[in-house]
Amino acid sequence: MEVPPMEQQQTANELTVSIIINNYNYDRFLAQAIDSALNQTYPNIEVIVVDDGSTDASRQIIAGYGDAIKPVLQPNSKQGIAFNNGFHHSSGDIIIFLDADDYLEPQAAATIVAAWKPGLAKIHYRLRVVDAEGQPSGVSYPQANQLSQGDLTQIVINFGSYAGVPTSGNALSRTAMTQVFPIPDAFKSTADDYLSVLMPLYGPVEAIEEPLGNYRIHTNNQWALATFSCDRFRRFISHDRQRCDLLKIRAATLGYTVPQDLEYRFFGRIWSRLASLKLEPEHHPVSSDRAIALSYWGIRAILKYSGFNSSKKLLYSLWFVWVGMMPRPLAKPAIVWLLAPQFRPRPIQQILTRFRTAIS
Repeated sequence: MEVPPMEQQQTANELTVSIIINNYNYDRFLAQAIDSALNQTYPNIEVIVVDDGSTDASRQIIAGYGDAIKPVLQPNSKQGIAFNNGFHHSSGDIIIFLDADDYLEPQAAATIVAAWKPGLAKIHYRLRVVDAEGQPSGVSYPQANQLSQGDLTQIVINFGSYAGVPTSGNALSRTAMTQVFPIPDAFKSTADDYLSVLMPLYGPVEAIEEPLGNYRIHTNNQWALATFSCDRFRRFISHDRQRCDLLKIRAATLGYTVPQDLEYRFFGRIWSRLASLKLEPEHHPVSSDRAIALSYWGIRAILKYSGFNSSKKLLYSLWFVWVGMMPRPLAKPAIVWLLAPQFRPRPIQQILTRFRTAIS
């Protein structure tokens, strides 16, 4: 579906960037997020801070910025409502939803605006992974793949996913956002999933491989794996099934047909299901899943749909075979080392680094 360009008559320097910071009880990180937004080298910046009913010192921190920011204070209503309220109070042509525990590089907005083209749905960019203290881990997100770009409509329709980044790594077109807002209550806890799935259906996506933001891994972040927990895989499974259902409904309204085997086409969702099943079968949310079957579907997705070179296909296929067939004590290290790289022993990390270099 073609979206009319919002910036057709505007030069790059006339575009306004709204940075909307979504905060809930992140007082120890909030000031750094706000400062990173205010200290952008690009001049046309609007900073909005949505506080979702924090009970810590967040609101005192927000008040301390005075007129430099636009505060939006709401009772605890979850991410989706915070995004809706932030968008409602914004005026920018380009919108960045910045999680309060993350922060931007000073040149982020300027780099995004310089790369912006009329009709884009969004630009996404790499995020540097940092620890709770802001110290770089040495990797950026995503680690292995280049970010997807161009017209991603068929990729989204056929796979329900693409190589992207978490919330803070996206700069969204206001025009395209009007096609998908407000975010419905069903996605009040997963608004980022909602936007990730739908935005590419309303315009092309541009990618910037330079890290323009910092993605913080800490124990209070429900998605970043600072501590290894099977709850994370179960959340992924639940939200991924919700994403697939959303895509089927929205695709139908736009005249597209989603393939019947959609949930088995992307290897990432399959390895989350296999990891959950192997580690805690008694709590696994898909009762019909079997390890051998998931291994088959995972290998099929790798070989048929991943686009990897032959060496990488072999590596990931072996992972599915190993995890699917081995007992839990032997399967768990392979799961942890693949899906939680910060827990890899240094020798394993060195071996994988050399392997990636050899096959790249």
